[in-house]
Amino acid sequence: MKIDFNELQEVANPQFKGGEGDTMFRTFNDGQNKIMRGRLDPGCSIGYHSHETNSEIIYILSGEALCRYDEAEERLSPGQCHYCPCGHAHALINASATEPLLFFAIVPER
Repeated sequence: MKIDFNELQEVANPQFKGGEGDTMFRTFNDGQNKIMRGRLDPGCSIGYHSHETNSEIIYILSGEALCRYDEAEERLSPGQCHYCPCGHAHALINASATEPLLFFAIVPER
């Protein structure tokens, strides 16, 4: 099954999960999985939140990210992936002052 994210409407999510600015998403959701292509402009972030009933996989397409994961921080660049398993918490921050952060995320729904 082909999913063309270029054909999906980009939707702004202001202060997503308590973050800064707008998180922009193009989302496919079939009730089993949420598959998203996201964008965080400079100064924007997804707030720190926990995954109690699901997990999340975030793959960096372009830009530089800072990810807060449980009690640690990790930097991510294109080609790297962050995994937040069920029962853990994380936040995603655009670490660049000039470039957008583009990422692909999958959240399996349970």
